[in-house]
Amino acid sequence: QLVESGGGLVQAGGSLRLACAASGRTFSRYAMGWFRQAPGKEREFVAAVTWSGSSTYYADSVKGRFTISRDNAKNMAYLQMVNLKPEDAAVYYCAATLEHTPLIRRPDLYDYWGQGTQVTVSS
Repeated sequence: QLVESGGGLVQAGGSLRLACAASGRTFSRYAMGWFRQAPGKEREFVAAVTWSGSSTYYADSVKGRFTISRDNAKNMAYLQMVNLKPEDAAVYYCAATLEHTPLIRRPDLYDYWGQGTQVTVSS
């Protein structure tokens, strides 16, 4: 089970840190990803981190502004977002996958999903 938190309303240029709490003893086996979905749009890849944290992947639209990380001892994954833009507004989902290659950007390869947390960015 995955549970996101940390969403909210922020002004453009502001920051938020999303957290994803995972239950289960096999968390460290899974790569973790963040996706987002805005109204009327398809769910899109944001960022992912492999099980060890040694490799990270980012969508071009967030590269340099978002940072994904994980703490396997706490069964947690995080998405630090800075310099937020109105176009970043969406429901953000964390997800878990056993995929650890660049295919990690594909949402269909994820086995578990959280319920989502809303991020709103005012201009």
